[in-house]
Amino acid sequence: MSRSTSEGPGPATRALAPFLPLALLAAAGAVLAYLWKAPCRFGGAWNDGTQQFLNFCYTDIYPLWWNERLDQGAVPYFGHEVEYPVGIGGLMWFVQRLVSGLNEPGVWFYDVTVLLMAAALVVGVVAMASLAALQGRRWDAAWYAIAPAVVLTAFINWDLLCGALALSAFLAWARNKHLLAGVLLGLAIATKFYPLIFFGPLFLLALRTRKLPEFLWTLGGAVISWVAVNLPFMLLAFQGWKKFYVFSSERGADWGSIWYFFNMKQWPFLGESERVDTLGIASFALLCLVIAVITLTAPTRPRLMQLCFLVLAAFMVTNKVWSPQYVLWLVPFAVLARPNWKPLLLWQVAECWYFFAIWLYLVGIQPGNEALGISDFTYFTAVWGRVITIAVMAAFVVRDIYRPERDVIRQGGADDPAGGVFDGADDRFVLRAPPSTRPGEATPASV
Repeated sequence: MSRSTSEGPGPATRALAPFLPLALLAAAGAVLAYLWKAPCRFGGAWNDGTQQFLNFCYTDIYPLWWNERLDQGAVPYFGHEVEYPVGIGGLMWFVQRLVSGLNEPGVWFYDVTVLLMAAALVVGVVAMASLAALQGRRWDAAWYAIAPAVVLTAFINWDLLCGALALSAFLAWARNKHLLAGVLLGLAIATKFYPLIFFGPLFLLALRTRKLPEFLWTLGGAVISWVAVNLPFMLLAFQGWKKFYVFSSERGADWGSIWYFFNMKQWPFLGESERVDTLGIASFALLCLVIAVITLTAPTRPRLMQLCFLVLAAFMVTNKVWSPQYVLWLVPFAVLARPNWKPLLLWQVAECWYFFAIWLYLVGIQPGNEALGISDFTYFTAVWGRVITIAVMAAFVVRDIYRPERDVIRQGGADDPAGGVFDGADDRFVLRAPPSTRPGEATPASV
């Protein structure tokens, strides 16, 4: 006599089930982003330098099929110098292998890349939702899934891949898997360079709590994974590999940045082209110093996501390039740092305004198309709109750091639920003595 048993879903399925609605919402956001590009993808506007801007459907992905000589079978870095890190170059090569020989391979290159970026968005949203769930606010990840600026910019470039890796790294950190966190951060840095700055907040909090061994494990994992994926290209195709770093260092002030504004308006000192690298690095370093002082002087230790937001916002505002899709970098960390819908919505309006303004501005600077575009003044209102709204959000985060009772995440007695080993850790090093020490609590070292 046989006995049938009915087994329920496994532990992994049960763990992922609460995040399924958000994964579906992210998939819906990806579909909307794809449909937004319909005038270019299905209407041929990509082949018209004006119409792709007037239809607001430009992407870097489609023209790079030819610009990077993928149509000729060139292998990134080996057959042609590529101005992207190896994570993106490797993905280009992978998709090239898949679509070569198909009819309209450039369109297929875009479609397959978009499919992979859509998967990256889903992974990034689930990772963010997992971090937000630790803070008791899982649905905050809906901002990353379907926020207007995310839908508009999702498929301009390969940024969503880096976002998925970076958010997964912080989820690993939150779960005390420090080596894995480092490996994922190293892969993120090999895809887009900006996640390198996240080691600043990790170090500062590790210094304040004396959790330096955990930080070093993460740093070591990042070095190992970054070297592992970069070293073969460095050894076998150095000229192609270094193109990204040379291009980044030689690039001047570009659209979207405050330095481009100063340059176009010919401001003394701030608008001088030869100073842009020095000014950008110096201003970012100054803001990082301010963040370090805040971290080590705040009576209550800042949360990890608060510092990640602040340092990333500082990097974007002082960078010499600020492309529309960079909003994808900041959305998850802005929401995890301070999930207050009013300033977030105001910022989304500013980002959307910039998205439309940049394309109309590019039309307007084309000879003969001045009447179709917008003026310098109108365009620069969009540039400064982003700066101002991000500065407002940063000011609120700093206020929450110094007045933690105003921090939504900390209401109810929580400390840093997405902070991993920092959550509930004792302060061991601060730049001034705290106002009081609870009975039985260790007194931190101060200078």
